[in-house]
Amino acid sequence: MTTPPQRPDPPMDADERTQLTGFLDFLRASVVWKTGGLTDEQACRRHLPSELTTIAGLLGHLTLVENYWFRVVLDGQPDEWEAALELDRDAEFRAALTTPIEQLVAGYEAEIARCREVVAAREFTDTAPYKGDRRVNVRWVVTHMIEETARHLGHLDLLREMTDGLTGE
Repeated sequence: MTTPPQRPDPPMDADERTQLTGFLDFLRASVVWKTGGLTDEQACRRHLPSELTTIAGLLGHLTLVENYWFRVVLDGQPDEWEAALELDRDAEFRAALTTPIEQLVAGYEAEIARCREVVAAREFTDTAPYKGDRRVNVRWVVTHMIEETARHLGHLDLLREMTDGLTGE
């Protein structure tokens, strides 16, 4: 895939919410670019000893963490992965290996759209309960997702280059 990525540039002069969500959207679009245009075999190819370090597995994980932090923690929705993760803490990585890559990418994009709605309905200072008597605010979740997405995007950069040579920011 040599098509230039379609990514929104984060604004350089805006309020905190706009800049942080802008960086998160840039990273999310980069994930879509790095995972798009692959065959199912390429997406599941292991370049490293860990069975969890595949393009498909990382995309499954990123979809799960979007869902967990925005919809489960902030929006109070049921955790659809809780039972599976109790049996296998890496269930989302493994499940992705049996899901077509196009379906994984579409699922990630759909999850992003739902998560944007959760953030849009709240102030950055709004809080939600988190594990007992702790609380977490929207700003922390957005910032955490920037870190989480950026870290795994770095993994995707390397895996994609090893898969078919695609490079680029």
